Amino acid sequence: MPVRPYRTLFLCAHNSARSIIAEAVLRKIAGAAAGRRFEAFSAGSEPAAAPLPAVIERLEALGYDTTNLASKSWQEFVGADAPRMDFVITMCDILEHNTCPDFGDQAATAAWPFPDPAKFTGSETEHAAMINELIGMIRRRLEIFISLPFDTLDRMALEARLDEIGKQLRA
Repeated sequence: MPVRPYRTLFLCAHNSARSIIAEAVLRKIAGAAAGRRFEAFSAGSEPAAAPLPAVIERLEALGYDTTNLASKSWQEFVGADAPRMDFVITMCDILEHNTCPDFGDQAATAAWPFPDPAKFTGSETEHAAMINELIGMIRRRLEIFISLPFDTLDRMALEARLDEIGKQLRA
C-alpha cells in the first residue's frame, strides 16, 4: 500500500457523465468510509465542453460535491509531471474505437461499462430516474472496490478482482 492515497482515474470518451459520477462518488465514499485512502480523478479522450447538466443536478440533489468536477483530457494524466495513477477504470459502454492512454505497468486497469446518460430518452422524470439508477450502480461497484484487501493482493489479483466487479451488478 502506498504511503499516499490510492489514485484512481475514471475514463470515458467525453468525460461528461459516467466518469464524472465515479469521481464524485469515490470522493464522497472514500472520505466517509475508507479513511481517505483514495483520490479520484476523471478524464476523457474527447472531452466535452462541460459535464452534462442533468448529471451535475442529480449529483447535487443526492448530496455529492460537484464543485471541482470538469470535463478534461486524459492527456493531463500522462507524462513525467502527471500524478501517478494506481488504478485506471474505463466506463464506456462500447469500448471499441475509443482511445485510451497507455499507463504501462504503473496502474491496475479494468473496464466497467455503463450506459451513456447522453443517450437516455424519455421524460425529464424518467431521465432523472435513469441517472439515479446509474449513480447507484456506480456507487455499488465503488463500495466493493474500496473494500478490497489491497495490502494482500498483487497487481494481477487486483486486476482480476476489478474485472469481477465490472462484470457484476449489471442492470
